[in-house]
Amino acid sequence: MIPSGLPAPIGPYSPGIAAADLCFVSGQLPLPPAGGLLPSGIEAQTEQAIRNLEAVLAGEGLTLSHVVKTSVFLANLDDFAAMNEVYARLFPTPRPARTVVEVSRLPRESRIEIEAIAHR
Repeated sequence: MIPSGLPAPIGPYSPGIAAADLCFVSGQLPLPPAGGLLPSGIEAQTEQAIRNLEAVLAGEGLTLSHVVKTSVFLANLDDFAAMNEVYARLFPTPRPARTVVEVSRLPRESRIEIEAIAHR
């Protein structure tokens, strides 16, 4: 079942899997829940990817405050500062451990993808 407020996965995977006290959230692209085009700009794409992450967590009764680790994949590391501003605004303190890497390409020509691990 796809959690409410989340676009359908674009491949054969689960948006999130709970295992004991952990929830592993698959990489979330900035796909709007209703479908359509990706938001324009790294700021809007970062916010939408995090909102999608929130929707998966909510399906497990969790929030961003439960996230202990994220991995952020950027199509261009020059977007780091702008992404970081949105990320800092949306993730509560203490913020999760994080990895940020530049990748050569993301699905749907997205500029960002974010995956997470949350703890109950």
